[in-house]
Amino acid sequence: MEFQREIGPAVSRLAAHFPAVVVTGARQAGKTTLLTRLFPDYRYVSLDLPQQAQLAEEDPRSFLLRNPPPLLVDEVQYAPRLFRYLKVEIDRNRDANGQFILTGSQKFSLMKEVSDSLAGRCGVLELEGLSIEELGDVFHDRERREGIAGLLLRGFMPQLWKDPDLRPADYFSSYQATYLERDVRQLLNVSSLRDFDRFMRASAVRSGQLLNKTELAKEVGISNKTATEWLSVLEASNQVTLIEPYFTNVGKRLTKTPKLYFNDVGLLCFLLGLNQASVSDSYLIGAIWETFLFAELRKYLSATAPEASIWFYRDHSREVDFIIEKDGRLTLADAKWKELPGPRDFRQPLAVQPLLRTARLPAMVLCRTGDSYPVGKDMLAVNGLRMRGYF
Repeated sequence: MEFQREIGPAVSRLAAHFPAVVVTGARQAGKTTLLTRLFPDYRYVSLDLPQQAQLAEEDPRSFLLRNPPPLLVDEVQYAPRLFRYLKVEIDRNRDANGQFILTGSQKFSLMKEVSDSLAGRCGVLELEGLSIEELGDVFHDRERREGIAGLLLRGFMPQLWKDPDLRPADYFSSYQATYLERDVRQLLNVSSLRDFDRFMRASAVRSGQLLNKTELAKEVGISNKTATEWLSVLEASNQVTLIEPYFTNVGKRLTKTPKLYFNDVGLLCFLLGLNQASVSDSYLIGAIWETFLFAELRKYLSATAPEASIWFYRDHSREVDFIIEKDGRLTLADAKWKELPGPRDFRQPLAVQPLLRTARLPAMVLCRTGDSYPVGKDMLAVNGLRMRGYF
């Protein structure tokens, strides 16, 4: 089963205007499947294979002689020296667009090489797991069978939807082992992968919460510096996203505490040790639902309005989960694991709205209602699974 990815047209568009295109994303998010389908005539090389990675890193010139463009290189971050030779190759024929398609699952190290060697020569996109829109009827059929809790447990990695009989716990157990061995070992000199696994699980408990690195470090038994480094690894490998607080003074946005979210809600549930019977009853179900909604908002805006931003607001007495900044306007929404939210559930977004000059009405609560409905003046309960038309 193949799914049409919403990012596909954007990849093709960039390939028509840049000599190279870089697609980042978590391991197994579907980068290779998407790109080999979009560019079937390109020579394909994966640097996940040690022999290929060694040749590309130690003898980049020979690697490119053996693999001339048009070329698709998977997991290109394993050969940092290759980027300088790609620049030379591109500059030989600067007007030829779409020469190289590059993928990587380690965002920060990859983008450093891109900015150093390929600035102005490549377009960059990020691929996440599948979205509700991409799954279409497959998603809604499974929703009817398993309920929303079952969907949260499954998450949105493509393999779990291509093989519906694959147990999420089996998949994520293998995924976690591969991630630790391949990505973490390369990015960090970790003395014990078990410690990093514990760090991931402690971080999972904090998904949807303000990031307190001191508390996190203390729980795992590591220093604050180590916690900062390890969080950077989770970000670099596309496992978590940090969302910044919104302030009318843009310069203050980066000075306050961000919130932490796991990118795939299925991996989050696995790290929390949940199963089909325990998801709905977990004391963290509200944070799990919020994590899922944040991921869907990211995917939707990335595909339809990449210039848009998502923030949150919090002061000593007021907070709102999501502030979506799009077309110069702000939309406020809270996440609630409820079927029928009432007026009291809108107190926070309604309290924050007057502080923001460009805030739109109505305020929204993203919930589990069957059909979206107005709760009262300037209050709208929105089905979180079908929220796209409201942003």
